[in-house]
Amino acid sequence: MISLATTFFWIFLIAFFITAVYSVKDISFNIGDPQMSVKTDNELVFSLPVSITNRGFYNIGAFSIKTQVLDKEGFILTQASTLIPVIRKNNEVIINHNMTANVTELLQRCQNYLFNDTELSIYAALGLRIAEMIPVEASANFSMLWGAPLYNFSLGEIQYSVHNSTHVRVVVPISFENHSFFDIVGSIHMQMYNNTDVLIGEGEARIEAWSNMPYDGFIELFVQIIGVTETGRFEVYFLTSIFEYGPLVIPYG
Repeated sequence: MISLATTFFWIFLIAFFITAVYSVKDISFNIGDPQMSVKTDNELVFSLPVSITNRGFYNIGAFSIKTQVLDKEGFILTQASTLIPVIRKNNEVIINHNMTANVTELLQRCQNYLFNDTELSIYAALGLRIAEMIPVEASANFSMLWGAPLYNFSLGEIQYSVHNSTHVRVVVPISFENHSFFDIVGSIHMQMYNNTDVLIGEGEARIEAWSNMPYDGFIELFVQIIGVTETGRFEVYFLTSIFEYGPLVIPYG
């Protein structure tokens, strides 16, 4: 009897293992294109739509997805994990796997994200248990384009005109392309220093730069005549609803 019971046990175990392994082919995963958005608290959200279809013989247990977003140098910008305890057989589950990062901290850490388009890498690791027992793991790497909000930011030719006996009116053209997924609404503050590091004037301009559109504008400053020199520098500060950054130092002359 013991021998017969043992035989049936092994037959059952082998059959279970074969059907469980065979079930793997009836489990499908789909990771959609990554999306980016910004919440009201300036949290940047990387969202991955993930669907899991279980057409196998058994439930899936402990389905997990762990992801990291990395820059070109391999620095981890953000990471997160999502766990689904059970996906029952003949069911489909769709989730949005989200990772968050602070926009201001990200841009202050590296001004490259403000002024240059770049490519980010996403590493995803999947784990599950077939029949809630047999572990299966997989991983994937893919990329995502980061569009710079102030791409190719530049100052045009400075225009001088006499304002009064003590000050000169200075008009500084500004231009850039907003390659990001969000609109830029806020202001640009500019300070003008002469070649002896003396602040001789400052001004501010309101900006509204729509996503994936070029922007052209100008900033008007009233500068003390006595302090004007042929060379110097501008210090530019950006204050918007999404990010704050500065100073960006740009020499002139």
